[in-house]
Amino acid sequence: MEQQSTRRGPAAATSECEPIYAPVGLAEGITALTADPIFSAILQKAGPPRFRRRRNGFGTLLHIILEQQVSIDAAAKMYHRLTGLCHPLSPAAFLALDEATLRSCGFSRQKMGYARDLAAAVERGSFDFARLAAAGDDAALADLLAVRGIGRWSAEVYLLFALGRPDIWPAADLGLQLAIAEQFGLGSRPSEVELRLRGEDWRPWRSVAACLFWQSYLHARRRVAPRLPPELYA
Repeated sequence: MEQQSTRRGPAAATSECEPIYAPVGLAEGITALTADPIFSAILQKAGPPRFRRRRNGFGTLLHIILEQQVSIDAAAKMYHRLTGLCHPLSPAAFLALDEATLRSCGFSRQKMGYARDLAAAVERGSFDFARLAAAGDDAALADLLAVRGIGRWSAEVYLLFALGRPDIWPAADLGLQLAIAEQFGLGSRPSEVELRLRGEDWRPWRSVAACLFWQSYLHARRRVAPRLPPELYA
Protein backbone atom coordinates (compact mmCIF):
# COMPACT_ATOMS: atom_id res chain seq x y z
CA MET A 1 0.00 0.00 0.00
CA GLU A 2 1.32 3.38 -0.86
CA GLN A 3 0.28 6.93 -0.14
CA GLN A 4 -0.94 9.11 -3.00
CA SER A 5 1.89 11.61 -2.67
CA THR A 6 4.67 9.03 -3.01
CA ARG A 7 4.08 5.67 -3.35
CA ARG A 8 -0.44 -0.67 2.56
CA GLY A 9 -14.05 -12.50 9.71
CA PRO A 10 -10.25 -12.17 10.58
CA ALA A 11 -8.77 -15.53 11.37
CA ALA A 12 -9.49 -16.30 15.00
CA ALA A 13 -6.29 -16.41 17.03
CA THR A 14 -6.01 -19.94 18.33
CA SER A 15 -2.44 -19.53 19.54
CA GLU A 16 0.00 -16.74 20.33
CA CYS A 17 1.82 -17.35 17.04
CA GLU A 18 -1.16 -17.28 14.71
CA PRO A 19 -1.51 -13.87 13.04
CA ILE A 20 -4.75 -11.92 12.88
CA TYR A 21 -5.53 -10.48 9.47
CA ALA A 22 -7.31 -7.26 8.62
CA PRO A 23 -10.09 -6.39 8.25
CA VAL A 24 -12.77 -7.91 10.45
CA GLY A 25 -14.90 -10.28 8.37
CA LEU A 26 -12.17 -10.89 5.80
CA ALA A 27 -13.34 -14.40 4.89
CA GLU A 28 -16.98 -13.36 4.69
CA GLY A 29 -16.09 -10.36 2.57
CA ILE A 30 -14.03 -12.46 0.18
CA THR A 31 -16.96 -14.84 -0.25
CA ALA A 32 -19.29 -11.94 -0.99
CA LEU A 33 -16.93 -10.24 -3.45
CA THR A 34 -15.86 -13.28 -5.45
CA ALA A 35 -19.18 -13.23 -7.27
CA ASP A 36 -17.46 -10.43 -9.20
CA PRO A 37 -15.13 -11.92 -11.86
CA ILE A 38 -12.46 -9.30 -11.09
CA PHE A 39 -12.03 -10.57 -7.53
CA SER A 40 -12.40 -14.20 -8.49
CA ALA A 41 -9.52 -13.78 -10.96
CA ILE A 42 -7.35 -12.04 -8.35
CA LEU A 43 -7.88 -14.87 -5.89
CA GLN A 44 -7.06 -17.53 -8.47
CA LYS A 45 -3.91 -15.76 -9.60
CA ALA A 46 -2.57 -14.03 -6.49
CA GLY A 47 -4.24 -15.91 -3.63
CA PRO A 48 -6.07 -14.41 -0.65
CA PRO A 49 -4.74 -11.23 0.99
CA ARG A 50 -2.69 -11.68 4.15
CA PHE A 51 -2.25 -8.21 5.63
CA ARG A 52 -1.76 -8.47 9.36
CA ARG A 53 -3.92 -6.55 11.78
CA ARG A 54 -2.05 -3.81 13.61
CA ARG A 55 -2.32 -2.94 17.30
CA ASN A 56 -4.64 -0.08 18.26
CA GLY A 57 -2.41 2.40 20.03
CA PHE A 58 0.15 5.18 20.02
CA GLY A 59 2.96 3.17 18.40
CA THR A 60 0.87 2.18 15.40
CA LEU A 61 -0.44 5.67 14.69
CA LEU A 62 3.07 7.09 15.12
CA HIS A 63 4.35 4.52 12.62
CA ILE A 64 1.68 5.58 10.12
CA ILE A 65 2.87 9.18 10.49
CA LEU A 66 6.38 7.94 9.72
CA GLU A 67 5.03 6.14 6.62
CA GLN A 68 3.82 9.39 5.12
CA GLN A 69 5.78 10.21 1.93
CA VAL A 70 8.31 7.41 2.44
CA SER A 71 8.34 3.67 1.86
CA ILE A 72 7.13 1.26 4.52
CA ASP A 73 10.68 -0.11 4.81
CA ALA A 74 12.09 3.36 5.46
CA ALA A 75 9.41 4.03 8.08
CA ALA A 76 10.19 0.73 9.78
CA LYS A 77 13.88 1.66 10.03
CA MET A 78 13.02 5.01 11.63
CA TYR A 79 10.66 3.30 14.04
CA HIS A 80 13.33 0.73 14.93
CA ARG A 81 15.86 3.49 15.72
CA LEU A 82 13.25 5.26 17.84
CA THR A 83 12.32 2.21 19.90
CA GLY A 84 16.02 1.53 20.48
CA LEU A 85 16.25 4.91 22.21
CA CYS A 86 12.76 5.14 23.73
CA HIS A 87 11.66 1.96 25.47
CA PRO A 88 8.88 1.50 26.24
CA LEU A 89 7.51 3.81 23.57
CA SER A 90 4.85 5.83 25.36
CA PRO A 91 3.55 9.36 24.77
CA ALA A 92 5.27 10.69 27.91
CA ALA A 93 8.59 9.08 27.06
CA PHE A 94 8.37 10.30 23.48
CA LEU A 95 7.73 13.89 24.60
CA ALA A 96 10.89 13.72 26.72
CA LEU A 97 13.09 13.16 23.66
CA ASP A 98 14.94 16.19 22.34
CA GLU A 99 15.09 17.34 18.73
CA ALA A 100 18.58 15.97 18.13
CA THR A 101 17.51 12.49 19.23
CA LEU A 102 14.47 12.52 16.97
CA ARG A 103 16.55 13.75 14.04
CA SER A 104 18.98 10.89 14.61
CA CYS A 105 16.01 8.54 14.19
CA GLY A 106 15.13 10.13 10.83
CA PHE A 107 12.34 12.50 11.85
CA SER A 108 11.90 15.56 9.68
CA ARG A 109 10.93 18.78 11.44
CA GLN A 110 7.36 18.36 10.14
CA LYS A 111 6.98 14.76 11.33
CA MET A 112 8.55 15.71 14.63
CA GLY A 113 5.80 18.29 15.13
CA TYR A 114 3.05 15.89 14.09
CA ALA A 115 4.33 13.15 16.40
CA ARG A 116 4.68 15.49 19.36
CA ASP A 117 1.16 16.84 18.82
CA LEU A 118 -0.18 13.28 18.79
CA ALA A 119 1.77 12.32 21.92
CA ALA A 120 0.58 15.44 23.74
CA ALA A 121 -3.05 14.79 22.78
CA VAL A 122 -2.85 11.20 24.05
CA GLU A 123 -1.05 12.26 27.22
CA ARG A 124 -3.66 14.88 28.17
CA GLY A 125 -6.54 12.55 27.25
CA SER A 126 -8.04 14.56 24.40
CA PHE A 127 -7.28 11.66 22.05
CA ASP A 128 -8.17 8.24 23.41
CA PHE A 129 -7.58 4.94 21.60
CA ALA A 130 -10.25 3.03 23.53
CA ARG A 131 -12.80 5.70 22.62
CA LEU A 132 -11.62 5.53 19.02
CA ALA A 133 -12.19 1.77 18.89
CA ALA A 134 -15.72 2.14 20.25
CA ALA A 135 -16.70 4.89 17.80
CA GLY A 136 -18.47 4.35 14.49
CA ASP A 137 -16.52 4.73 11.26
CA ASP A 138 -17.46 8.36 10.63
CA ALA A 139 -16.84 9.45 14.21
CA ALA A 140 -13.51 7.60 14.37
CA LEU A 141 -12.45 9.16 11.07
CA ALA A 142 -13.32 12.63 12.40
CA ASP A 143 -11.34 12.01 15.61
CA LEU A 144 -8.28 10.97 13.63
CA LEU A 145 -8.54 13.89 11.21
CA ALA A 146 -8.67 16.29 14.17
CA VAL A 147 -5.06 15.38 15.02
CA ARG A 148 -2.58 17.62 13.19
CA GLY A 149 -0.63 15.62 10.64
CA ILE A 150 -3.26 12.90 10.26
CA GLY A 151 -4.78 13.28 6.79
CA ARG A 152 -7.44 11.14 5.21
CA TRP A 153 -4.99 8.55 3.85
CA SER A 154 -3.40 8.04 7.28
CA ALA A 155 -6.78 7.93 9.00
CA GLU A 156 -8.22 5.38 6.59
CA VAL A 157 -5.15 3.16 6.80
CA TYR A 158 -5.50 3.23 10.59
CA LEU A 159 -9.21 2.42 10.48
CA LEU A 160 -8.61 -0.51 8.15
CA PHE A 161 -5.50 -2.03 9.70
CA ALA A 162 -5.58 -1.10 13.39
CA LEU A 163 -9.34 -1.07 13.97
CA GLY A 164 -10.14 -3.71 11.35
CA ARG A 165 -13.09 -1.81 9.89
CA PRO A 166 -14.54 -3.78 6.92
CA ASP A 167 -15.86 -0.89 4.81
CA ILE A 168 -12.99 1.61 4.50
CA TRP A 169 -11.81 2.78 1.09
CA PRO A 170 -8.40 4.57 1.06
CA ALA A 171 -8.86 6.02 -2.41
CA ALA A 172 -5.75 8.24 -2.19
CA ASP A 173 -3.47 5.21 -1.97
CA LEU A 174 -1.18 5.00 -4.99
CA GLY A 175 -0.87 1.21 -4.84
CA LEU A 176 -4.64 0.85 -4.84
CA GLN A 177 -4.97 3.23 -7.78
CA LEU A 178 -2.33 1.37 -9.79
CA ALA A 179 -3.86 -2.02 -9.00
CA ILE A 180 -7.30 -0.93 -10.18
CA ALA A 181 -5.83 0.60 -13.35
CA GLU A 182 -4.13 -2.73 -14.07
CA GLN A 183 -7.12 -4.91 -13.25
CA PHE A 184 -9.55 -2.88 -15.34
CA GLY A 185 -7.15 -2.12 -18.16
CA LEU A 186 -7.37 1.64 -17.69
CA GLY A 187 -5.07 3.89 -19.68
CA SER A 188 -3.96 5.71 -16.53
CA ARG A 189 -4.47 5.35 -12.83
CA PRO A 190 -7.74 6.81 -11.57
CA SER A 191 -7.77 9.92 -9.40
CA GLU A 192 -8.84 9.82 -5.77
CA VAL A 193 -12.23 11.28 -6.73
CA GLU A 194 -12.74 8.69 -9.47
CA LEU A 195 -11.71 5.89 -7.16
CA ARG A 196 -14.09 6.97 -4.41
CA LEU A 197 -16.96 6.73 -6.87
CA ARG A 198 -15.84 3.34 -8.14
CA GLY A 199 -15.52 2.01 -4.60
CA GLU A 200 -19.23 2.47 -4.00
CA ASP A 201 -19.77 -0.74 -5.99
CA TRP A 202 -18.11 -2.79 -3.25
CA ARG A 203 -19.93 -1.64 -0.14
CA PRO A 204 -20.12 -2.94 2.58
CA TRP A 205 -16.80 -4.74 1.96
CA ARG A 206 -14.62 -1.97 0.57
CA SER A 207 -11.75 -2.80 2.97
CA VAL A 208 -11.73 -6.36 1.68
CA ALA A 209 -11.86 -5.12 -1.91
CA ALA A 210 -8.87 -2.86 -1.20
CA CYS A 211 -6.92 -5.78 0.28
CA LEU A 212 -7.65 -7.91 -2.78
CA PHE A 213 -6.46 -5.16 -5.10
CA TRP A 214 -3.32 -4.66 -3.00
CA GLN A 215 -2.72 -8.40 -3.17
CA SER A 216 -2.86 -8.23 -6.98
CA TYR A 217 -0.49 -5.22 -6.96
CA LEU A 218 2.07 -7.07 -4.86
CA HIS A 219 1.74 -10.33 -6.79
CA ALA A 220 2.32 -8.59 -10.11
CA ARG A 221 5.59 -7.24 -8.71
CA ARG A 222 6.62 -10.51 -7.02
CA ARG A 223 6.35 -8.88 -3.64
CA VAL A 224 4.62 -9.87 -0.41
CA ALA A 225 2.81 -7.93 2.30
CA PRO A 226 5.19 -5.60 4.15
CA ARG A 227 6.53 -6.75 7.50
CA LEU A 228 6.35 -4.27 10.34
CA PRO A 229 8.06 -4.39 13.75
CA PRO A 230 6.40 -7.28 15.64
CA GLU A 231 5.23 -5.10 18.52
CA LEU A 232 2.92 -3.24 16.13
CA TYR A 233 0.83 -6.30 15.35
CA ALA A 234 -2.34 -7.24 17.20
